[in-house]
Parts: sequence; C-alpha cells; structure tokens
Amino acid sequence: ILKMAATTTRNIARLTAATTRFFVCDLQERFRDSIYKFKEISTTSARLVSAARILKIPMVVTEQYPKALGTTIKELDIDPSIAIPKTCFTMLTEEVVKDLGDTQSVVLFGIEAHVCIQQTALDLLERGIDVHVVADACSSRTLTDRLLAFDRMKNSGAILTSHESVLFELMRDSKHPNFKEISALIRNPAPDTGIFNTSRM
Repeated sequence: ILKMAATTTRNIARLTAATTRFFVCDLQERFRDSIYKFKEISTTSARLVSAARILKIPMVVTEQYPKALGTTIKELDIDPSIAIPKTCFTMLTEEVVKDLGDTQSVVLFGIEAHVCIQQTALDLLERGIDVHVVADACSSRTLTDRLLAFDRMKNSGAILTSHESVLFELMRDSKHPNFKEISALIRNPAPDTGIFNTSRM
C-alpha cells in the first residue's frame, strides 16, 4: 500500500519592512506606577519607536481614555497629533481599520498584555494579519496576567518575540543601509523585563 506523507503548511510569519506596522498600545503616564516593570518596558519600547523611524515603518499609536489616563509617555517622543484616543480595549478602532491597507504583519507592544494587547492581537489574527508580540516590551499590573496573556496569544497563533529579534529580522543583513543606526540603539544590553525571573513563557 502506497502511503502518502502528509504535507503540513506552516506559517513562518516572516517580517518584511514594506508590509509591517508597529502598534504602540496605551503607554500612558497614569500607568507608570502600577504596571509591572514599567520603566524597563518603556526603555525597550523607546528603542522600537526609534527603530521604526529609522526604518521608515509606519506606527499606530493609541491612548486609552487619555482624559483620565494621560497621554503617551515622554520617553517615546511621540507627536501628540498621531495618537488615537479610544475607549474600546482593542487598538482596532474604525480609524485604524480603515488605514490598515496592505499590512501583512504587526509588531505589537505596550500595555496591558492581558487586556488591550491581547484583544488587539486576537482581532488582527482574525483578519489574517501576522502578529509579533514583543514580550520584552509588554506588561500588565501583575506577572500572572502578563504570562497568561502571552500563553493565550501564542496558542491563538501570535508570535512571541523580543525587540532585538524583530529588528534584526527586519534588516536581514549587516549590509542593510540602516544597520549601524539600529546597532547603536541596541549596543547596550536591554533592561531585564522580568519575564523569566520566576516563570517561563
């Protein structure tokens, strides 16, 4: 009996600069004292924002009810005019959805991992968009919520990754014209964001 080997189609979800957007989720002043490892994920997020500018990757920036929760933290140096206010937990507001265009991949980071990050990831996955959740640039008020959110998103098809992994994948080659600029951003080791201190993803 001739047995045919089953062929499995695997989604590698490679990042390509031309079809990627960075989603910066709700990194606002009011959360500064309540989010686990806020300072550390802010530092990592600032690297990603700077890299997006260098690599000319479009960014979507949202703020959850900024009237009460404040504006985007100054460390990111975000032009206030591009921040999209929202009350829904997902970042996929009508405005954002209309502007998705030919986006194939989203690099997603911010807070909170188990609320706005998770709901945004699930909504994007439902639309057939690859989601790369930058674990060292996402957090919640508790480590428990953070790690459970990572599990849920991974099980749903999101890619869990680090900010350096994202940046090197987008460049692909040390001959990339922006290699020196990106390398300068990450020359110093990233701060410990506490993912592996007491548990694993």
